[in-house]
Amino acid sequence: MHATDLWTPVRWADNGRVQVAYDRLTTGTDGDPLLLVTGLGISRRWWPDGLCLALAARGFAVARYDQRDAGESSHLPRTATGNPISALVRGGGEAYTAEDMTDDGIAVLDALGWSSAHLFGQSLGGAVAQRIAVRHPGRVRTLTSASAVPGDAAGLGAVRYIRPGTLARLARVRHPDTPEGDVEAGVEVARILSVPGQPFDEAAVREHLTVIADTGVRDRQAQSRQIGARWRGPAISEITVPTLILHGEADPLVRPSAGRRIAARIPGARLVILPGVGHDLPESVWDVVADEIRRLADGHPSAG
Repeated sequence: MHATDLWTPVRWADNGRVQVAYDRLTTGTDGDPLLLVTGLGISRRWWPDGLCLALAARGFAVARYDQRDAGESSHLPRTATGNPISALVRGGGEAYTAEDMTDDGIAVLDALGWSSAHLFGQSLGGAVAQRIAVRHPGRVRTLTSASAVPGDAAGLGAVRYIRPGTLARLARVRHPDTPEGDVEAGVEVARILSVPGQPFDEAAVREHLTVIADTGVRDRQAQSRQIGARWRGPAISEITVPTLILHGEADPLVRPSAGRRIAARIPGARLVILPGVGHDLPESVWDVVADEIRRLADGHPSAG
């Protein structure tokens, strides 16, 4: 199947003035609903097709969406804070709240006609998925959070889990405001977030980014609004749905202690540390991740 045939045409869900772009995998549509929640600033198309197909092969109907201020979803007006690091520490103003971002995910579920779904979020998407589970527990079947900080952490409480050297490298990424610049910026970010010292398939990454044409890795204003959206809801310790926490052992951005802390605070959560994995989901772990999420959905304990 050609890559362009893997996903349905884009559609939009409405959450007030915000339109949230989403699509569905065209294979496995009769499976258990599974919604993918995307990370900071980037398009839903960053999710590896191979991982999505592995999830479909295990009985999931897979959908994904662009967070507000990313991809084809609504982009909000500029705010005073245009530095993601400052926004993380001090907040990004009142463009919107973290609760608004959780409700975007619920709007997508409504548009899909799904009364509930399994959630799988990565990086910022993991934090958002945690917040959806605690704010809308009746809409969530299971929660999988990968490479994330605790969803109720803010300011210095979140910074403690971030490696400052990597954050500084990301802040220095500078490329022209052109399609070619978008690709080069994406390649540089992907390299920074991969495992240091391990082989990096630059050609494959560049080919993928050329196809998805995402400007999000350079949009510091949008990143600042997303990361600066403050959570004022319940603590993640109130999450009651079956929960899986995934974290790369060699994550160069978010310390594995974040995953351990999340797992310790959510009752019954299971932690899986992925050996040799950075702040990404490489092909080497697609089957492992898909198997773990299937096991979670089926209510089985870890085989490991």
